[in-house]
Amino acid sequence: MDEAIVSDSGEGWKGFLREPATKRWFGTAAIAAAGLIAGGYLLGNGLVRAKDADRSVTVRGLAERDVTADLATWTISYSSSSSDLAGAQAKVREDTQAIEKFFTGLGFPKDALQPTGANVTSYTSDGVTNFTVRQRLALRTTDIDKAQKAVAQQFDLVSRGVFLEEGSAMAYTFTKLNDIKPEMVAEATRDARAAAEQFANDSGADVGAIKEATQGYFTIEGRDGEAGGWGVSDSPFKKVRVVTTVTFLID
Repeated sequence: MDEAIVSDSGEGWKGFLREPATKRWFGTAAIAAAGLIAGGYLLGNGLVRAKDADRSVTVRGLAERDVTADLATWTISYSSSSSDLAGAQAKVREDTQAIEKFFTGLGFPKDALQPTGANVTSYTSDGVTNFTVRQRLALRTTDIDKAQKAVAQQFDLVSRGVFLEEGSAMAYTFTKLNDIKPEMVAEATRDARAAAEQFANDSGADVGAIKEATQGYFTIEGRDGEAGGWGVSDSPFKKVRVVTTVTFLID
């Protein structure tokens, strides 16, 4: 009785395996298993490749260049105060003539000096009204040598009785930045690569292509830290500076 049961069970199992639906089920399971194995391999290999591709170093590159300003501007503000308005105005006219004579004596053309504004203010104290007449002239020139001479001799105006107000100082500007931008960016990029190669050498790797790059702002400052202001003139000698941030791939 038991042997018949076993025999029937064996025949039943074999019959189950011979069923078309069973074969399809096992076939599907085998394909799914193979797909999981292949997918796992490809995923793992892809992660390795992604990790290798993400190997990079971010560094900064610096480029500096000394330049000489090519434009000089000087706003000259002067004034005269008096209880007599006509007298104050007359004194300002005299000062204007003295200033014009000062600059023509240095070789500047007449059109280099232009009036930029004038005003009159008044105040009353103890019943007496005082007037202040203020005049402004602007010098604009590309002759930097003459501009420097004017600054060096500006106190000649004071000796002539011209009262120069605060803020009357020469300012120098470098206007040809666009001419040197490409070269400086290339120089900053080379400096960044040199820094990246130092990092790579320390880790036994090689520097690859640029992955990402960001150009910083260009700055123009006094070469020796000079700054204009009352009693201190700006300097025509400038330092142009730019910093770039570059990400290099590491091979």
